[in-house]
Amino acid sequence: MKVVVMGAGVIGVTTAYYLARQGAEVTVLDRQLGPGLETSYANAGELSYGMTSPWAAPGIPMKAVKWLFMKRRPLFIWPLISPTMWAWGWQMLRNCNDEAYRVNKSRMVRVSNYSRDVMPDLIAETGIEYDGRAQGTLQLFRTEKQLKGSKADQEILAEYDSPYEVLDPEGCIAVEPALAAVRDKFVGGLRLTADRTGDCRMFTVALAERCAEMGVEFQYGQSIRSIAVENNKVVGVDTEIAGRITGDAYVCALGSFGPKVLNPIGIRLPVYPVKGYSVTLPVTDDAMAPQSTIMDETHKVAVTRLGDRIRVAGTAEIAGYSGRLGPHATDTVRYVISDLFPKGGDVFRAEGWTGLRPMTPDGTPVLGPSRYANLFLNTGHGTLGWTMACGSGRAVADVVLGKKPEISLEGITAERYGV
Repeated sequence: MKVVVMGAGVIGVTTAYYLARQGAEVTVLDRQLGPGLETSYANAGELSYGMTSPWAAPGIPMKAVKWLFMKRRPLFIWPLISPTMWAWGWQMLRNCNDEAYRVNKSRMVRVSNYSRDVMPDLIAETGIEYDGRAQGTLQLFRTEKQLKGSKADQEILAEYDSPYEVLDPEGCIAVEPALAAVRDKFVGGLRLTADRTGDCRMFTVALAERCAEMGVEFQYGQSIRSIAVENNKVVGVDTEIAGRITGDAYVCALGSFGPKVLNPIGIRLPVYPVKGYSVTLPVTDDAMAPQSTIMDETHKVAVTRLGDRIRVAGTAEIAGYSGRLGPHATDTVRYVISDLFPKGGDVFRAEGWTGLRPMTPDGTPVLGPSRYANLFLNTGHGTLGWTMACGSGRAVADVVLGKKPEISLEGITAERYGV
């Protein structure tokens, strides 16, 4: 079977790997000049299995209002004249209740736990390097209110068998020794022991190289103009340079840009781009730098160790498809690294970046079949594309090849949106 995969980010490349591994002839198309150059390029680096949760949660609307007035706020909303944006926002608000949260979280955890379980096999099979560590995530609380509020999260973690530890300040310092220098800035933490870290782009590039060795063809610099359909089937992908690329089956793994080619053929998924920011800086003193991931609960910023670098990522900006990296865009993430690890890295040598997270209003990705018999979807992972990549890629590859995936896709397909 010949399969055309649209998108060479971590989602598209993992899908291509699992297809090729099972004997498919795979072609991957991407508008960029290499793999992992969009959202996969400089994300937080977290494989956050324990923190797999939808943004749409009880209490979030009130928190969002407060965030908008913070000096170093984690949320920006630009009131665009966009029916798509407002419709997506309204759907998200409708999911901010206890019942929807539990349903959506259960679906998301199903995918992330599967990804957690299959990723080690992929690493063992390929031998690729990606600055990976398995030292957990420390959710750091600056106030007693945050610490007490984490009890609800602890109950949910226990329900889904996600291991965790509740730590006092000394316990936090035991797992992240550099925090001893700022012990007056936090009251405790919640450590998610099954979480891992790693450079998503390094992983994507290494896996793409392995895929190429397996016979996968990568066509870069190919902007997709449209998907051609006839008689309830896709008959090709029309590109600006190479013209029409054909196959027996097609997978859309275009992240935030998926709706641009799916909407015209009647697949109107509520996937909306939510911009995030990061900086990457060199480690200057290992003893004063983070060892794994610290999530600053106040500013919703993740600080992650990636080899001899530190990645600091956060902020949610709802501003359409804007890719602008303004002069103050990374102020919040720069503040957090300077506040918690002032001697760990060189902020003056930090490289700023921005990318678009493909968010669904319920937080759950869209995997599997579509209304067209030979078109399959692997999109809508939001901030958890790196976390869910291996599980999503393996499950979708199985569906494409007519096999029953190892996890249920109930509630995860496009059918839940009626498209």
